Amino acid sequence: MLTTFALTLTGLVLFYLAVSVKVVRQGYQYTIERFGRFTEVAKPGLNFYPAFFYAVGRRINMMEQVVDIPGQEIITKDNAMVSVDGVVFFQVLDAAKAAYEVSELYVAIMQLATTNLRTVMGSMDLDETLSKRDEINARLLSVVDQATNSWGIKITRVELKDIRPPADIVNAMGRQMKAEREKRANILDAEGARAAEILRAEGEKQGQILQAEGRREAAFRDAEAREREAEAEAKATQMVSDAISAGNPQALNYFIAQKYTEAVSQFATSPNAKTILFPVEATQLIGTLGGIGQLAKDALGPDGMPVPTPPIPPRRGPFGQNQG
Repeated sequence: MLTTFALTLTGLVLFYLAVSVKVVRQGYQYTIERFGRFTEVAKPGLNFYPAFFYAVGRRINMMEQVVDIPGQEIITKDNAMVSVDGVVFFQVLDAAKAAYEVSELYVAIMQLATTNLRTVMGSMDLDETLSKRDEINARLLSVVDQATNSWGIKITRVELKDIRPPADIVNAMGRQMKAEREKRANILDAEGARAAEILRAEGEKQGQILQAEGRREAAFRDAEAREREAEAEAKATQMVSDAISAGNPQALNYFIAQKYTEAVSQFATSPNAKTILFPVEATQLIGTLGGIGQLAKDALGPDGMPVPTPPIPPRRGPFGQNQG
């Protein structure tokens, strides 16, 4: 009898101890209540709380969690209807506040994010809602995080998953994008044509400058050649004049015969002249050529050596004196 009682008592003690031991998993925290009143938070690991006096109130997940924002229709500032859905990431920092400051934590976060999403996107135009997702996420994060601060949670991120405008607006946006791209293409074509015309004009200008410089250089060379030719002609004329002044009339015959020969050669080389009629007899030209040969013989001598020019006798003055 005593043995049975001892075994029963031992079994009850072991059962009481087993019920009093609370094992909290990693990533969770339990709120401990004493006769229904919150006393403390049980940390992960092995915890002992006497049964019948203490009980576990709420099991709070302390890991980062996500709540889906269901798809909803939102009217933008310019009266465009868009469908939006998203997600909210949060983490519990204070298990006691998350357990006793708000009822239905997940529903509360979802409703709060939904209403603020309507407020934020309703104050923006359609183009802004499509192009400023980061700004919408930042504004929504700030508002929701501030509102849930008293619940002992931290809103880490708010992300919009999809923004779907109506089909007619999508078609209009497609046409607008196409027109904008065509406009850019036309602008680029015009700029290309303009640049080509400028380059072509610059090339023509440079070509004209080079041609003008070439003509200038050619004219300068022609003028220089004519100048040298004129100097040579003047020198030859001066030499003939000096020879005539020295009493040598054959130099004049040589000069005239040379000009005559050049004139006749020009007649012969003319492309339009088939028959040449000389206004003088051919024997005159032969005689002239003979005079040129005689002039050469007189100048060079019979053996091909130059003949010295006889000195000019000095002139005498009225009183028998020589004059230089």
